[in-house]
Amino acid sequence: MRYVMFICDDQIPVDVDLSEPTEAWVAEMDGRGVRLTGDRLRPVADTTTVRVRGGEVLVTDGPFAEGTEVIGGFDLLECADLDEALEVAAKHPAAAYGGIELRPVWVWMQSEIGA
Repeated sequence: MRYVMFICDDQIPVDVDLSEPTEAWVAEMDGRGVRLTGDRLRPVADTTTVRVRGGEVLVTDGPFAEGTEVIGGFDLLECADLDEALEVAAKHPAAAYGGIELRPVWVWMQSEIGA
């Protein structure tokens, strides 16, 4: 089962450097074959939101929602089940400071899309 793991890093103190432990986590998860891809995201200030209302495209600078949590990165996981995804997420260094959101990827069956 595939999961997107959103790394919410708003609570990481500025004096904490998670580079090395995160690189170790990436190496372990890549080695296990559960991490398919992932990367850091640019700051919230670089966000652009797109909406279409009444056929008109509306572009707004900034995030789509106001909130205190900031998604700082993501990883796409391929895990046997939710238990494995939880174990992988709990090992991420940012989990000790922020939150890790796991969201299952919707897998479209060929019969559902008419193919």
